[in-house]
Amino acid sequence: MIYAKSLMKDRGVVLKSPREIDEMRVANRIVAEILEAVKEIVRPGITTDELNVFAEERLRKKKAKSAFKGYRGYPKALCTSVNSQVVHGVPTKTPLKEGDLLSLDFGVYCSGFYGDAAITVPVGLVSEEAMKLKEVAEKALYKGIEKVYQGNRLSDISYAVQSFVEGNGFSVVREFVGHGIGRSLHEEPQIPNYGPPGVGIKLRAGMVLAIEPMINAGGSEVKILQDGWTAVTKDGSLSAHFEHTVAITETGPVILTSLDG
Repeated sequence: MIYAKSLMKDRGVVLKSPREIDEMRVANRIVAEILEAVKEIVRPGITTDELNVFAEERLRKKKAKSAFKGYRGYPKALCTSVNSQVVHGVPTKTPLKEGDLLSLDFGVYCSGFYGDAAITVPVGLVSEEAMKLKEVAEKALYKGIEKVYQGNRLSDISYAVQSFVEGNGFSVVREFVGHGIGRSLHEEPQIPNYGPPGVGIKLRAGMVLAIEPMINAGGSEVKILQDGWTAVTKDGSLSAHFEHTVAITETGPVILTSLDG
C-alpha cells in the first residue's frame, strides 16, 4: 500500500531500536508467509476475491489484523492488481485467466507494528514480455535494497531502481512511492523510484523502509478508476510491483519480509 509522492525531508523520520526491529519481525513474517501461501493457490479460474478470503482466513489463524482493510475506506485485506492495473486493485469475483499477470500487495498489523510487502506472479503461462517485466521489477527491488546502507542518500535507492528499470526498456511509475513503516503503516520518508543519486536525507541505522518499485511495460503515466482505488496504466500496458520491508542496521540492510530472514 502506497501513497502520493513528496519531497524527501528529514522531518518525521522515526528511528527504531534494535529491539523494536526484532519486534517488527512478527508482523513482517506473517506478511511473507501469507503472501507465499496466496501465491501457491494462484491459478486460472480462481477469483481475486477468493484469494482475499483465503488471506483473511490465514490472518485470523495468526491472530493478526489487516493493515489495509478499512484504511481510508479500502474494503479488502489484499490488493490484487491484474495486467494493466498498477496498484490498489480491489479483489473481484472475475476469474483470473491463463496469461494474466497478477500483483499482490498485503499488509499486517501485529504486536504494535506494521508489515508490508508485494509480489507479482504469473497466472499459468504468460507472455515473454510479462515474464521479463516481472523479473525486472523484482531485480529492481533488490538493486534498491543494495543501496540501503548508513551514509548513503535516500535517492541512491531511487536512482538504482530507475536506472535498472529504464536500462531494461521499461518505465517507472512516478505517482506512487515507497515509505517508512513502523508503528504506523505510512511513515516518513517517502521513497520515489526515480531521481538522481546523492540527494535527500542520509540513511541511518534504525530506519525501516518499505521499498516498492512499480514498473510498466509502456509509458509511466497512470490513472485512477471510478472505484477510487485501482490505478491503471494510461496506455493499457502491463504493470508489475514488488515490495519488501527493510530495516537499516549497523551492518547493513535486513529484509524483514523475507521468509529466510
